[in-house]
Formats: sequence, C-alpha cells, structure tokens
Amino acid sequence: MKKNVALMFAALFAVQVLTAQLQEGIKLLNYDKHKSARETFQKLYDANSKDPQTIYWLGQAHLAGNGIEVTKEDIAAAKAVYQKGLQEIGSDPWLLVGMGHVEIREGGDLNSAKQKFEQAITATTELKGKNKGKPSAGILNAIGRANADGGSTMGDPIYGIDKLKLAGTIDLTSPDIYINMGINYRKTGGENGGDAVKAFEEAIVRDPKNALANFQIGKIYQTQNNKEIFEKYFDNTIIADPTFPPVYYALYEYYANRDVSKAKDYLDKYVANADKDPRNELYLADYLFRAGRYDESLAKAQEIEAAVGLKTLPKLGVVYAYNYDRKGDSLQAKKYIDEFLATAPKSEIKASDYELGVKIATKFPGTEALASGYVEKALELDTVKANRIALINSAADQFGKAKAYTEQLKWMKRQMEFKGTMTEADHYKLTAAAFNAKVYPQTIEFAKTYMVAFPDKPQPYSFYKRAAMLVSTDSAVIIGHLDYLDSVYAVVNKDKFKKDIFINEYFKLLYYVNKFNSLKKSPDFKVKSDGSRTETVDQFLATCQLALGVTDKMLGLYPELTDDNNKFATEQKAAIQKNIDYYSKPGGKQAGK
Repeated sequence: MKKNVALMFAALFAVQVLTAQLQEGIKLLNYDKHKSARETFQKLYDANSKDPQTIYWLGQAHLAGNGIEVTKEDIAAAKAVYQKGLQEIGSDPWLLVGMGHVEIREGGDLNSAKQKFEQAITATTELKGKNKGKPSAGILNAIGRANADGGSTMGDPIYGIDKLKLAGTIDLTSPDIYINMGINYRKTGGENGGDAVKAFEEAIVRDPKNALANFQIGKIYQTQNNKEIFEKYFDNTIIADPTFPPVYYALYEYYANRDVSKAKDYLDKYVANADKDPRNELYLADYLFRAGRYDESLAKAQEIEAAVGLKTLPKLGVVYAYNYDRKGDSLQAKKYIDEFLATAPKSEIKASDYELGVKIATKFPGTEALASGYVEKALELDTVKANRIALINSAADQFGKAKAYTEQLKWMKRQMEFKGTMTEADHYKLTAAAFNAKVYPQTIEFAKTYMVAFPDKPQPYSFYKRAAMLVSTDSAVIIGHLDYLDSVYAVVNKDKFKKDIFINEYFKLLYYVNKFNSLKKSPDFKVKSDGSRTETVDQFLATCQLALGVTDKMLGLYPELTDDNNKFATEQKAAIQKNIDYYSKPGGKQAGK
C-alpha cells in the first residue's frame, strides 16, 4: 500500500515537473527567446517523445522561427515532429491541432486545417460529468493560437476568436486565451483595435503581472503614434517583468532616430535579456550608425559578415547602405539596398528599408520607376495613415530633389488623397510640383484652389500667372486666363493688386496692338468711299475697341494725371482712337481701293 502511494506521489510529482518545464518553455516563446525555447522543448522531447503536449510545443517552437522570419525549413521541422507523433501515438488532439497549424503556415487548404481542429474539439469534449458538452480549453486556445499566427492572409481569425471566447468561459484563469484573442482581433484590421485592447486588458485582469499583454496593448497604441499611452503600457510591461526583451527592442527602435543616448540604454537592456544571437551585434552596428560613428559601424558590419555572412543576416545590407549613403558613396549604398530589397525574406523588410531605397535610387537618373515601386511596397507594409502620409511626403521630397518632378507630382497627389484637408504648405508643394513638372493646366487648377483657400498669400497668384503665360503659344488663351486672374484680384483686393492688374492689361494691350497692326497689313484690309469695308477691317476695328477697353481699365487703375502709367495709357488710348476714327469713316486714304 505504501509503495502504491509512493508511486502515485512520484507520478504526480513528475507531471508537476513536466508542467512547470513546459510553462517555462512557453514563457520563453512569449518572450521572443526562440532559441532557448527550442532547446527547452527539445530536452523535454528527448526525455519523453511520447507526451502529446511536449510534441505540440516543440512543433510550436519550430513554427516561431527566429522571431522575425519563419522559413520553409522551420515549417518542415514542425511538420516532421507532428507526423512522427501521429505515427507513434495516434490522432491525439494536440497533434491534430499542430498539423492544422502547419497547414495554415504552408498556405494549404484552410478547410482541411479546420477539419483537424474540429476533430480535436470533438475528441476532447466531455461526455458526462459537470463539464459535459465542454471541450478542452487548452485545445481551443491552441486552435486560437494557430489562427493568430502569421500575416493577415493566414488562417481565419474570426474562427479563432469564436473558439477562444468559448475557451474563456471554460478556463477562468488563463491569460493566454485572451492574448491570442487580442492578436486575432488585430489580424482582422485596425477597426477592431478596440476589441483587441479589451482582450489584452482581460488577460491583465487574469494576470496583473503579464508582461506580454501589456506589451501588446503598447504596440497597438504605438501604431497609432499615441506616445503617451504606448509609453505607459511599455512602462507597465517593464514593471510586470524587467526581463521581457521585446519591450526594450521596441523602445530602442522608437528612439533610434530621436534620442541616440536613450536608444543605447534600451539596446543594452535588450541584449542583456534576449537570447545570445548574432543579431545583437547587428543592432550594435545599427546603433553606431545612428550615433554618427559611420566608420565604426561599417567595421562592425564587416566583422559580423566575416563571422556569419550576409545570407545569415541579410539586414546587414541595410546597415551597409545607410553608412555608405551617409559617407557619400551612393554606388555602394545602392548596391547593398537593392540587393537586400530584392532577395531578403519579406519578414525581414520594413517600410523604412524601402524608404531608404527611394532616397538612394532617386540619386540616379532613370530609376524613377524603381523608386516608385519601393514607395508602393512600403505603403503595403505600413497601413497607419499618419505613417503613410509621412512616407509619401518623404518620397515626394526625394523626387523633387532629384528633379523628377513628374514622379513628385504623382506622389504629392497621392498624399493629398490620404490627407483630405490641405495646409498652406500642402497647397504650395502640390502647385509647385505641378509647375516644375510643366503640367501647366493642372498648375492653374491647383493655383485656383490655393487662391480660394489662402487668398492673402501671394504664392497662388504667382503660380497661376507663370503657368498662364506658359500654358499655350496662343496669346488669346493666355488672355483668357489673365482675365480670370484679374477678376480674382478685383474681388480679393483691387487696390492691393492694381499693379498686377495693370501688368496683365499691358500684356493684353500689346497683344491687341500687334493683332490690329497685323490685320492692317493684310491685302484684304479695304474701306470703300461709300463706307463699306471688308471683314478684315471689321476685325481690325473690333480689335481696336478691345484695346481701347484695356486702356480705359488701365486709366481706371491709375487716375492720377501725373502718374507715368496714366501717361502711357493716355497716349495709347489716343493712338488707338485715332485708328478707329480714321478707318471707320469713308473718304480716308483707303477709299477707292
């Protein structure tokens, strides 16, 4: 009897030890310590390769990859572990969920994965007792985890949320259920960010010291550029567990371009708490660049490349590109950034990398299409409106510096689509981009809108006038635009713009004078003694009348008798009137011809 009791306690103790070790491995996964997690689960697997949960979590460690990228090899390793388990111990629910997860990661038939999930649910549903009709909360949570994994096109987050809600009613203490639920909500789109936050908050209610849940809320607010709130949750993360590495890396990235000293403190804390990894040296090379120590950064990058190679750490190419660009070696910078963007796994590439690609590419004439392609890909990666606007603005500025004005105009227009409302600076940049691109009809339309929005600014009138003078070789078309401009001047402030109106009228006057003088030289210019005249003469007289109207307008602007402008307009009016009088009456020199 005593022997049986001893055996029972030994077995119970063994289960408790296994559970504790599994929990430690799961914590390592949650803390992005993927190498340590794999080692922990592998040891447990080596000790007992027939335990379903051990097999499941070893597969999960493989499916986590290195935290940045999940390779085909990682997926294949997880699949091999699960298939071996299925062969040796049969269709255990944990292994069915693991295989379904693999199918999702492989991009296979989602319905096939769901069939495995449902099979696992059925197998764990209690048939009697107080939990009759209820499946295992752990299995439901694992299904939610599978659908939370990967990008927005992987799995079915709505299905995952449904299973996790059920799990939350069965298991009233596990915070992981609500963490996975929050991640699934986040996958469904930014409009469900509020539901994601609520789920993470429930996880914190269940476990007030849960660093991962606090961190996940902080990340949501960081994507919204809400510094006050995301820093609050990041601080809460550190209070909950100062050894949680992801929060330090997130803060390092945030401050890398804002406060180098602060960034370095966070980087040091990240390295101290994260798994030992060559990437940590890469982050140091990045920091050295941010600190302006370009030669040291390059030396560190070369040291890392010699040790592990570019294929192992493709992000080294970005560090090289940043440094060479800053040192003025654009050819080397372009070589490294283009190679990185063309060959690196998608999971390695950030929107900022494409932005660097734009900056470097625009230094080389003829690469506008490549640079614009980089902008498009950056926008795919960053769906936050404010970030997209900033990204497009930066790209437009780069195209402007490169005098690639057509591309600059294209992206300025895209930026306005995102922004909706326009500042005075926006109006200026958009109109300037159209003018520099020599798209004068668009310049005129943009300038009109600019005038309405900011009538007291001189720039819109200047853009309009310059574009109007270049929009056509036909002076009559130009005059039509000048008439519109003068009408705006008259409404906004006639006295303020009277010099501008006078100059416009002077252009019109010269046009009409040249036109009636040209008509006068035509062979069809004839006035008979009976007063009849040719159509050309009628055109001549009509043009003279238009010119006369212009001089009257000019005199109305400067009525002072001593004014030089007045003198000029008076002289022109007299000469034009003389022409009208002479050729509108019979008996002149033209009579009898």
